[in-house]
Amino acid sequence: MTTASATAPETSFADIPKDDKRITRGWTFYDWANSVYPLVITSSIFPIYWGAITKTISPKDDVVSFLGFQVPGSSLLTYAISAAFLLVALISPFLTSLADFSGRKKLFMQIFCYIGAFSCAALFFFTPDTLTLSTFIFIAATFGFSGSIVFYNSYLPLISSEENYDSLSARGFSMGYIGSVVLLIICLLINQFPEMVGIDASTPEGARLPARISFLLTGLWWAGFAQIPFFTLPADPGRPADAVASESGWLLNGFHELGKVWAQLKHLPNLKRFLLAYFTYNMGVQTVMYVATIFGDKELHLESTSLIITILLLQVVGILGAYLFAKLSERIGNTRALSWSVFIWMCICVAGYFVQAGWSFYALASVIGLTMGAIQSLSRSTYSKIIPENTPNTAAFFSFFDVTEKLSIVIGTAVFGIIAQITGSMRNSILSLIVFFILGLLFLLTLRGKKLRDEPSGETVLGPPPATPNVGMPAARQ
Repeated sequence: MTTASATAPETSFADIPKDDKRITRGWTFYDWANSVYPLVITSSIFPIYWGAITKTISPKDDVVSFLGFQVPGSSLLTYAISAAFLLVALISPFLTSLADFSGRKKLFMQIFCYIGAFSCAALFFFTPDTLTLSTFIFIAATFGFSGSIVFYNSYLPLISSEENYDSLSARGFSMGYIGSVVLLIICLLINQFPEMVGIDASTPEGARLPARISFLLTGLWWAGFAQIPFFTLPADPGRPADAVASESGWLLNGFHELGKVWAQLKHLPNLKRFLLAYFTYNMGVQTVMYVATIFGDKELHLESTSLIITILLLQVVGILGAYLFAKLSERIGNTRALSWSVFIWMCICVAGYFVQAGWSFYALASVIGLTMGAIQSLSRSTYSKIIPENTPNTAAFFSFFDVTEKLSIVIGTAVFGIIAQITGSMRNSILSLIVFFILGLLFLLTLRGKKLRDEPSGETVLGPPPATPNVGMPAARQ
């Protein structure tokens, strides 16, 4: 087994230039590359295609056979999403600690990217005869997407000075919105006008082919454009060889690094407060994003074309929202800007209870889009400002952020489904999400008036790397 000293990189954080335009531009292109997954697969074409497949298999009751169990088709999709997120939540802390220790952050990011992209492309073979296999392929695609995001996010504090976290994070999300919209428009044209690409949609197989081509294009787009960040992002410096006393090997030292980060969290009260706030309000945000298509289909009875156009509207408005709230955070601070965003989401829950098909639905969708990108972008950049400055364990710290997000999705969607099943209406589930936002707002308010980054005691600081060019930057605003 390779020892710690043999694997520890020789470079330091001082070797990574901050705010280098070539590096930061390349970093944002991973958002451009992978954001097609949540838009095409999670939110628009795939859920509609899934419903059509399960209806073909079981036109009367939408119950399908999966591994010998009889499961409602819509529930099976939800279970697949939960399984993928739980898997990532369980293993990502260990993988990210290994990445931090070994200096292989980019390698792990590439592995997860290719798992997700190739799985998306493999969904081209999703037919009524391959439901079980395709379900596992979908889980793999979700797993790859979620896993790669951890390592992608962890680059933010490495390549940017603290004062530019908000704007760079917003640029990334905006690039993702633009790129995903471009591909979705292409896929929408193929689905609406299949004859343009020589597809005869008069047969069942021909009618399904445009959606399957969309899945293939998603995988190719993701893997193809990911080459830009893979080429431009610097190699992670990892941990200095003399900072690791144990010689027990690469794997065990990865667990050792994770344990050290966990120990450090105990001495960072603001970080724990923010993670608690993020966990609660993110349950509401992510649940709305994942059930929006189902809500529009089942509750408002919108046609598939109207749903996809609405999702396009969300992406376009999301670009504006990410930049507006980044500017707002510069004026009033991250905590206050996030608090306003959470308050708007509380109003969205109330409006969602009363919304009807028509102008009110599109108005509500516009507001969701405005705050959807804002709250995700600001959450990422705020967390970057709270973690210890110049820490060599950025991937491990962001794994806790990622686990918090994944567990909130599992709990939020489960609560949504249970309430909908008990009350018989998804409107009640939408209204109930306001509880998560209220709790999130209360936890955010505990950070008001405080300096975001804690000053840990000397005994809790992980072996400090050399000073970086952004030492001495002004403290993060609240």
